[in-house]
Amino acid sequence: MRNRASSVIIENNKVALIKRVRAGQEYYVFPGGGIEQDESPEQAAIRETFEELGVHVAIKGSLGIVNYNGLQSFFIAEVVGGVFGTGEGEEFKGECKNRGTYEPMWVELEQLSSLDVHPIEIAEKVSSLYRD
Repeated sequence: MRNRASSVIIENNKVALIKRVRAGQEYYVFPGGGIEQDESPEQAAIRETFEELGVHVAIKGSLGIVNYNGLQSFFIAEVVGGVFGTGEGEEFKGECKNRGTYEPMWVELEQLSSLDVHPIEIAEKVSSLYRD
């Protein structure tokens, strides 16, 4: 499996997620994707977040690395530009539609624990870090 990097974006007590429906299953993931050759995990998180969400982010810190279908690095990120929901990555093009649907959305932090978020370790960490 290919190593991946993702952004965890929190604004106004909401977290940015991608709702996936694939093979009859509904689940949620943090925006991110594969790390390209000669690209750092931070650079990959920034690029993939723009492709999937349409927003530019600044990395604020590491949230951890999880072994989930390869090594996945997660970063706390802050939106610094762009328009949420305008991503134009390969996920939204016709040739990748056989991989299910992708729907960027904001989810209330208190709802995070009730959703099927992958990987669960990061969802639990985000929930515990941002409890009021």
